[in-house]
Amino acid sequence: MDENSIAWKTAERVHEEGGEFVLTNAPIAMRMGSIKDLAEKTGSEIIPADATKVEDLDNLVEKAMEIFGGKIDFVLHSIGMSVNVRKGKHYTDMNYDYTTKGWDVSAVSFHKTMQSLYKKDAMNEWGSIMALSYIAAQKVFPDYNDMADNKAYLESIARSFGYFFGKEKNVRVNTISQSPTPTTAGTGVKGFDGFIAYADKMSPLGNATGMDCANYIITLFSDLTKRVTLQNLYNDGGFSNMGVSQQVMEAFIRDQEEE
Repeated sequence: MDENSIAWKTAERVHEEGGEFVLTNAPIAMRMGSIKDLAEKTGSEIIPADATKVEDLDNLVEKAMEIFGGKIDFVLHSIGMSVNVRKGKHYTDMNYDYTTKGWDVSAVSFHKTMQSLYKKDAMNEWGSIMALSYIAAQKVFPDYNDMADNKAYLESIARSFGYFFGKEKNVRVNTISQSPTPTTAGTGVKGFDGFIAYADKMSPLGNATGMDCANYIITLFSDLTKRVTLQNLYNDGGFSNMGVSQQVMEAFIRDQEEE
């Protein structure tokens, strides 16, 4: 996590709105990131946790409730990683051990987090649980590799677990499908600069920034959206409903004429 992370920007915005929270990251990642700077800036405590380990997540939930002196109002899952992408493995030549690690970190960790929250009855009524996704869960972006599968799985978990959280505890669960954003995770994808430029030209409002996403998350944490649940919500400047834009068509025509 660093200052380009959507989680970082969301923490800053929650702090500005007067919210209190704990920060967490994997112990190994904490040695490389600057999460301590964010904690100092927002007056927050850090609880190290490996999101793939249930015992770590149970400890995270328990300690968070101790710090708050009660239940939790909101949770943001902002984790994504593909070992296949990092190792340069093509989608048609995946290492399945890498694949398993990737979906455990990127998607199953969301289920594990919610299961810990659910079993410990840790969420306040009308609380909100959010995770971050990308449109490659629905549409083909070849270089996004198995992260597309991970995001599709993540969104399914949000709907499936969201039903039980809603029915039994009046808690919301949603995902946000964000424009391509230059975060640490995003920039690891081959051709990511092209993703950003193409999406910006395709979107009537242009790409949503990381801060735009943080602001959207604030509304979904709030009581103003208390009956929005089981949704994958697009924060992408309109990209998800576009076929082609005039800008993209003009660029294509120029390329054709140059040929």
